[in-house]
Amino acid sequence: RDLTDISLLQCFIHLRYVDLSENKLQDLSPLSSLTHLLWLKVDGNLLTSARMQELPYLQIISFAHNRIKDMEGITHPRLANLSLKGNKIQTALGLSHGQLFSLQTLELRGNVLESTAGLSLPRLKNLYLAQNAIRSLEGLEGLGQLTTLHLRDNQLESLDGFCSSMKCLQYLNLRNNGISSLQEVAKLQVLPMLQALVLLDNPCSYEPNYRVEVLVLLPHLRRLDKELFEQEERAEANKIYQTRQEKEKVRTAGQGRRRK
Repeated sequence: RDLTDISLLQCFIHLRYVDLSENKLQDLSPLSSLTHLLWLKVDGNLLTSARMQELPYLQIISFAHNRIKDMEGITHPRLANLSLKGNKIQTALGLSHGQLFSLQTLELRGNVLESTAGLSLPRLKNLYLAQNAIRSLEGLEGLGQLTTLHLRDNQLESLDGFCSSMKCLQYLNLRNNGISSLQEVAKLQVLPMLQALVLLDNPCSYEPNYRVEVLVLLPHLRRLDKELFEQEERAEANKIYQTRQEKEKVRTAGQGRRRK
């Protein structure tokens, strides 16, 4: 409706659901009097900040497709689902970790993030970071409840940064990055619950016997590139693993004898 002024909403203090999408808003301060608000959608406006006065019951916000550049000033204590998709956010370091202790789903697809630093949210379960410019994985050790992580269409060449404290991660999408070696995939062995992995359109996905080689490295994996592993693939991977283990024992024994 091309709205630029929403000051009239200050009168409706009992509103719980507000959709102001596809307008020309630059200021959300009139919403500070809506202390019963549960759900807010302001997609497709001209907002340059997500900063708002704290709203005690707000659980879901979508700021998709605005002009927001940082994540500062988001402090709603019951916020469970936050979308900042399609903005211009360069860093997550401004996140108010101490006040976002209920946040479970964070959508940051289509921004310009270069790192994951600052995203250490203890209750977070779903994190969507596709279509950014991420080159390094940092600060992931605090994501102990995370089950789903999307990193498709980024610029990762290394998988350093994953750690054993990510004990709930089950689904990891790394499609269309720059991972060239399966030795990088071996770094995912620290993820005890990983069941589904997407590696399509990475250089390593074109290596010979790619599916079985991934299974050798990650024997607990159930699905690769959205396809379940067949029993034959599991048997082949197990055979390759056993053969390599035997060769390693022989090599190690030989080195021991030479030292003597």
